[in-house]
This record gives sequence, C-alpha cells and structure tokens, in this order.
Amino acid sequence: MNVGDLDLNLLRVFDAVLQERSVTAAAARMGLTQPAVSNALARLRVMFGDPLFVRTAAGMDATPFARELAQPVRQALALLESALAHGPGFDPATSTRTFRFYMSDVGQVEFLPPLVERTQRDAAGVRLEAMGLDVEDLGAALAAGSLDVAVGFLPGLGAPVKRQALFRDPYACLMRADHPAAQGPLTRKKFIEASHALVSYRGGHRVIEEALDRAGLARHIALRVPHFTVMPMVLERSDLLLTLPGRVARVYERRGNLTSRPLPIPIPPAEVAVHWHERFEADAGNRWLRALIVELFGS
Repeated sequence: MNVGDLDLNLLRVFDAVLQERSVTAAAARMGLTQPAVSNALARLRVMFGDPLFVRTAAGMDATPFARELAQPVRQALALLESALAHGPGFDPATSTRTFRFYMSDVGQVEFLPPLVERTQRDAAGVRLEAMGLDVEDLGAALAAGSLDVAVGFLPGLGAPVKRQALFRDPYACLMRADHPAAQGPLTRKKFIEASHALVSYRGGHRVIEEALDRAGLARHIALRVPHFTVMPMVLERSDLLLTLPGRVARVYERRGNLTSRPLPIPIPPAEVAVHWHERFEADAGNRWLRALIVELFGS
C-alpha cells in the first residue's frame, strides 16, 4: 500500500483498539461513536489486507500482522504528539502534554505516589503514563520519543542514552515481623538456612540472583515470581525471605506486618538514575520532568 493514502486518524483508531481490546472502549477513549471506530477498522482492514483484530471472549485479539505493526505505530504517534507538544518553552501550569515513563513495578511503589502528587499540584493539566516495556526495549523507545524518561537501576542503558544519578540503594532482606529469623540479628547462618523468594525478570535486579547463587542458595529458592508487588502478601503468610532494594523494603514495612534486616551477604548497592535520550536533552518539557524527578528522589 501507499503510505500517502493512509489517514493518520486511522492509525489512532488502530492504536486505541489495540490498547483497549474493545471497539466500545476505544470509541469512548477517542470521543467517537462506536460505528465510527468500526468503520475506521473496516477501512484499515481493506488497506492492509488483514483482519487486524479477531473477537474473542477476552476482547479484540490482534492478529500477528497487527502485533508487528503495534510498536512502530505507537512510537510514530508518540513522536508526532511529542513534536507537536514541544513549543519554544514549557509551562507546567498550562501544559496538557502527556509524559510517558518507565519504572519497574517496585519502582512505581516508591516513585509514583509522590510524582503524581506533585504533578497534580503544579501541573494539573499534564498527563502521566507508566509504560509496561521490556528492559531490552527501553533504549529504542527513548530514542523514538515514545518514552520520555526511564527511572531505575538500569545498567544496560548506555550512550546515546544519558543518565543522572538519583541515589545508591543498599539491598535488604524482608520477612514477616514474627519470622524466626527476625529474632535478633540476621546472621549469615540464618539467611542461608532459610527458604527464599526471588523476583526474577529480564534485565531486572540480576545481582540478587547472582549473589544468592554465589552463596549456594539456588536450591533454597522456594518461589520465583516476575514482580515485586505481590510479595508483601506472600511474606505475611509464609516463612520466606525476600532480598530487595532497601528503600522499597521500608515502604513495605509500613504495612505493619513486615520487617527488614541488613543483608548478611555482600551485594553492591543499586545505582538508581533517571535516563533520557540525548535527542531530547534540550527539550523544555523533558528537562522539567527530569528536574522534578531529581528534586523528589535525588539524594
């Protein structure tokens, strides 16, 4: 097909249906009628020669061709939206710009509440969107402008991605408050003899798994999960220990039923930073967001 024949609004419909998995929800999100969205999908299907979406019990499921289109279309729309939103200056008090950022689930536990609170106070029209991307895709998303910043311990990101350090976070061991290992100091012997939970995801805190392996604890890992968020509920109802960043451990401790201890095995602290692509170094809105993150979370 000729790209010159493609209406940009059709791509917006495609992206909305892809994210919402529903024609009705996509129409509501875009402020359109359901027949208008259905008509736009029909035009796209003819232009691409592909059904694009198939109705299932779980919603509109993308075809393999649509899944291939998804990321390029989303990046193109985000880059265009970003370009149109970038004027010669940026006034947070009047801006309606959408900022897209990456934080892991454990990062969102710590960073998102104060970030949303400050944004609502100082930039009420600004919209924030946390993106669920694989760590391996962050560099490309930052370069394309579909992601404004990435916050966290992300040692795999290098030039042309730039970074500003926020803090160094020593790891800690979290457990239920009445855990036998919580009675007195957490010794190496107690730590090694206990059963452990491990949060294991690609590009994440691999140093934890590597340290546990070095300590000979591979056979003591009783639970592996891909996210940190469920772990407080698990720890409260088990004898498992969890190694995690210390600042997040303190957030979880405030639940009242958990306690943390310094690790009895060596793990270098996590170097947490805010990352952005050099293409957007001078962008006023990006600079504002970076400065806000540094103000809120920098040591």
